Amino acid sequence: MFQLGKTIVSEDIIDKDFVCNLSACKGACCIDGDAGAPVDPEEVEILESIYPKVKPFLRQEGIDAIEAQGTSITTEFGDFETPLINGADCAYVIFDEKKTALCGIEEAYNQGEITWKKPVSCHLYPIRVKDYSEFSGVNYEKWEICDDACSLGKELQVPVYKFVKEALIRKFGADWYAELEKVAENRG
Repeated sequence: MFQLGKTIVSEDIIDKDFVCNLSACKGACCIDGDAGAPVDPEEVEILESIYPKVKPFLRQEGIDAIEAQGTSITTEFGDFETPLINGADCAYVIFDEKKTALCGIEEAYNQGEITWKKPVSCHLYPIRVKDYSEFSGVNYEKWEICDDACSLGKELQVPVYKFVKEALIRKFGADWYAELEKVAENRG
C-alpha cells in the first residue's frame, strides 16, 4: 500500500494486469453477484434525472425493476447501489446479439442521448474505492469471473491502472493519476 493525497492505494493496481475480455466473459460482472453496482451519493440524483433518456435502451425486466425499486436503492448499511432484476442482473443491463451483457446507461451515452457514461464504480472496475472518514482506499478486486481479463492483460502487458486510466482520472483527477504513474515508474 502507498499513499497518494487522501487515498491509500493497493500496489496490486500497478502490479496486476487486466484488460476486459468481453468475448470470453460476456459481461459477467454485470449479471453475477448478489448486489448492484455501488453508486456514489451524487450519482443517485444523476440516475434519477437521466432515467427518462436511458429507459428506451433498457430491457422490460430492467424497466420493471427500476420502476418498482427506484433508479438506485439504499442498502441496509446506508450505501447506494443499482437495483437488480430478481436478485441477479443489474437493472441497467442490456444484451447484444452475441448475448454479451452491456450497460444501457453507457449505450445511451454512446448514442449521444446523455453526457454521463455510467456509475464511476462500473467505469473503475476492477478497482473498488471505499471511502473512509479521512481517506479513500483504492483496491484491485480479484474475481474469478475476470480470469480471462487477467490473462489478456498479462498477454498485452497492461497493468490495471492503465486499463482504467480514464475512470481513475474521472474519480481522482489528472494530477492524482500523474502521481500514480510516477509511483508505477519508480517501481519498474
